[in-house]
Amino acid sequence: MNWQELQHASLDRLVGWAETQPWCRAMAECAQDAQWHAEGDVWTHTQLVLRQLEELEAWPTIGSHDRTVLKFTALFHDVAKPLTTRLDELTGRITSPKHAVKGEHVARAVLRELGCDVMTRETICRLVRYHGRPVFLTERDDPQHEVVRLSWMVNNRLLYWFALADSRGRDTDSMSRPEENLDLWQLVAEEVNCFDQPYPFVSDHARFTFLRATEPNLYYVPHEQFRCRVTLMAGLPGSGKDTWIQHHREEWPVVSLDDLRQEMEIDPTENQGAVAQAAQERCREWLRAGTSFVFNATNTMRQTRGRWLDLFASYDAHVEIIYLEPDFREILRQNRARTQRVPEGVIRRLADRCEPPTWWECHRLQYVAS
Repeated sequence: MNWQELQHASLDRLVGWAETQPWCRAMAECAQDAQWHAEGDVWTHTQLVLRQLEELEAWPTIGSHDRTVLKFTALFHDVAKPLTTRLDELTGRITSPKHAVKGEHVARAVLRELGCDVMTRETICRLVRYHGRPVFLTERDDPQHEVVRLSWMVNNRLLYWFALADSRGRDTDSMSRPEENLDLWQLVAEEVNCFDQPYPFVSDHARFTFLRATEPNLYYVPHEQFRCRVTLMAGLPGSGKDTWIQHHREEWPVVSLDDLRQEMEIDPTENQGAVAQAAQERCREWLRAGTSFVFNATNTMRQTRGRWLDLFASYDAHVEIIYLEPDFREILRQNRARTQRVPEGVIRRLADRCEPPTWWECHRLQYVAS
């Protein structure tokens, strides 16, 4: 089955399809801690959550797209437990540390292969990553800051609905995460006007400053006097970054890692330290001069991308990210047409590790899917 068929499939048909997949069989073989999941293995819990979605009081009012998002969030929210589950030899307890983080990557790979559109896929993946946050709201130093931050990653209403189904989709008498904790998530989000929308900061720079601050102030309005603008390109090799620059930033100088490799005669398989250092120096030249420019590299990993974004922000630049992701088959075709083509295996490995950018990282974000 493909994405078009699955998003319209009945729950029974969706479950039947999932049970033919290797990641689902792994869930069925993965035990869970009985204190939290007396119902048994991960797949048993997943099916209960899927059923609980349809039992939600709000379910009849939820639109078809949001229903699809919630069902696939349920399907994948614990998909990485087989990869992370371990037995604590001292306590005898079963734990699955960081299963939600790894689950985001598994979900993205499966949904990309199915042909799911980028925006829907990323909505599901972010819900998978943050699905456990509402139950821990009372443990946060500032609950308001938590719901505000998450509102720029997920829809808090969808997150709340899923958390209800997740909480109810288990069979245990020792629940210590009462639904009152989830209701608090809704209450706090409604109080600061971000239950159905991202928190309405007074400006993009106020949001950017708040989300990057170690001690954020929700009501601080930073002074806006940008020295220049930087457009950071992100996307797999062959996604069309050079073409986009030609059409939209033709007059701007470009700092390109590919161009620097050619100038320095350094192969992509060799150590890239000298290339990165040269790129930093060229970026600093434009930043010091207050000249707007484009930084062009794959930039598909959040950590790697963050180093460049930190550099630009330190010079008071307005930071924009353009993320390109056409159909994966088109990416491979365009790469084959490049003068400097990248081995297909390298592109597939990059795709598996890809972390598309979010509003947490920049002043302005644009996804280009074609």
